Amino acid sequence: MSEGPLADLVVLDLTRALAGPHAAMMFGDMGARVIKVEPPAGDDTRSWGPPFIGDEDERESTYFLSANRNKESLVLDLKCDGDKRVLAGLVERADVLMENYRVGVLERLGFPVSRLHELNPGLIVLSITGFGHDGPEAGRAGYDQIAQGEGGLMSITGGRQPTKVGVPIADLLAGMNGAFGVLAALHERARTGHGRVVRTSLLAGMIGVHAFQGTRWTVAGEVPGLAGDHHPSIAPYGMFATATAPVQIACGSESLWRSLCDALGWDPTEPGFATNPLRVANRDALIARLEDLFTAEPAEHWLKLLADAGVPSGKVRSLDDVYSWEQTRSQGLLLSVDHPTQGTLNLPGSPVRFDDNGYSGGRSTHLAPPTLGQHNEAIREWLRS
Repeated sequence: MSEGPLADLVVLDLTRALAGPHAAMMFGDMGARVIKVEPPAGDDTRSWGPPFIGDEDERESTYFLSANRNKESLVLDLKCDGDKRVLAGLVERADVLMENYRVGVLERLGFPVSRLHELNPGLIVLSITGFGHDGPEAGRAGYDQIAQGEGGLMSITGGRQPTKVGVPIADLLAGMNGAFGVLAALHERARTGHGRVVRTSLLAGMIGVHAFQGTRWTVAGEVPGLAGDHHPSIAPYGMFATATAPVQIACGSESLWRSLCDALGWDPTEPGFATNPLRVANRDALIARLEDLFTAEPAEHWLKLLADAGVPSGKVRSLDDVYSWEQTRSQGLLLSVDHPTQGTLNLPGSPVRFDDNGYSGGRSTHLAPPTLGQHNEAIREWLRS
């Protein structure tokens, strides 16, 4: 059906909202045939807005458009025996089935893992939940902001109070982790011929990205607090006010500290600032000293000075600035698709490229996110063939 490194795979996407759809879209970006199985009312996110685009009778949610490119849409009512038979036929032909129902729902619909593997012994099943498939809180519904809080991420994000990340990061990470797990299972299947179940959760995604903040507690016994706009273990590393707009600096080594001092005319061995541990201990004084200097000139002045000195620095860009930035476009991170009702749409592209081909993802052309049931007849005809 398409080109790309995963073009020989068929993925059944029974998921909704964001975590599962994102995982399935990653496969579609790499060329897999992704069949999105939707209930008659459609994926929940088709109604999430504003913003919407298009006329009322053909409107599309920009939220839905963000997670469903490179897919076909098939409407099935899984409470109907006839549609259950259609799903069974799809399972027989698929390589991967992805679902993010609450624990036990797939079984109640008549498709426990045992039956899925009876239909197709090589099937890889990805199951994403909110808090895990077992344990005392397995039955909880999974919503991103709740997972950000329960998983500790909000406790280290923000300056004055716990703050959520500006995108549904728990959902996105669960989808990415799930896609990685599926690829590992597919690699194993090439040796064994057998499928397996891959499980992940929003909670697992949150804890999986604690990184050094996690080991601050598990190893050092220190409970991290709000990180604000500055790195808790490196200084200067963060955001600083100027006369116009903030700039960010990352002095991740002593040599970069010396380069910064040379550019500013400072002594890098000054007491209190001579080593990174000292700078971290005296962070507030260092921030105040830098901002006293930086607020005398506009951001562009400091960005040029820092760039000339080889000190990593940058702007804090708004999204309109990001998508008009030539560097973004040069990386294939903005792509155009032809939507059946909305015309040409610009979408954020895949973050992965191959062989410097300039493509976003593993394919040279991309499919627009489908309208509800757009491929009903084509998929049913394929099953009959």
